[in-house]
Amino acid sequence: MQKFTLHKGLVAPMDRANVDTDAIIPKQFLKSIRKTGFGPHLFDELRYLDEGYPGQDPASRKPNPDFVLNQARYQGASILLARKNFGCGSSREHAPWAIDQYGFRAVIAPSFADIFFNNCFKNGLLPIVLPESVVAKLFDAVAAFPGFELTIDLERQVVVQPQGEEIPFEVNSFRKYCLLNGLDDIGLTLRHKDKIAAFEAERLATKPWLAHTAPGA
Repeated sequence: MQKFTLHKGLVAPMDRANVDTDAIIPKQFLKSIRKTGFGPHLFDELRYLDEGYPGQDPASRKPNPDFVLNQARYQGASILLARKNFGCGSSREHAPWAIDQYGFRAVIAPSFADIFFNNCFKNGLLPIVLPESVVAKLFDAVAAFPGFELTIDLERQVVVQPQGEEIPFEVNSFRKYCLLNGLDDIGLTLRHKDKIAAFEAERLATKPWLAHTAPGA
């Protein structure tokens, strides 16, 4: 998992509340058994005028010119600004995969659905909860200033605006540790690989029959 320490990026506004996971990554794209390839289909039904399906060449699609991510001023955005209850709906981990693989490193919103919020941390995506009034001011700033960027300092837990004004945010200390060190659940386990190997070696030394598969198993 990619580490998250200090990130500066262009902000793209998703100006609607209650964006559910089916809007983030529609259900037809969940058939893949791989964890990659979801970025081109982020917000698929909003980004394109034609119906999307797995295996399509994105270059052959008809983009919706009114959708924010198709507008030239937001190309290359890496911070997504959203309204309340972002990520509601079904508990598909594909949603943070799609957001991350599109190129976003963080999502800022007044509130998130719990499962989506937890899945973000497990996949290196930083969800930041800020007061609704603060988020509203950020939306105004994004609209008023093309090229509006924010800097996110996870170590200090602040969002820094272009003029230097800092907005503090809360983050669970364990989740912060994992992001700063790039540790997902597997990475956390592998920190103890020497102890795991030693345990397995001792177990097989004292119970060698466990190394063999039972007949018919």
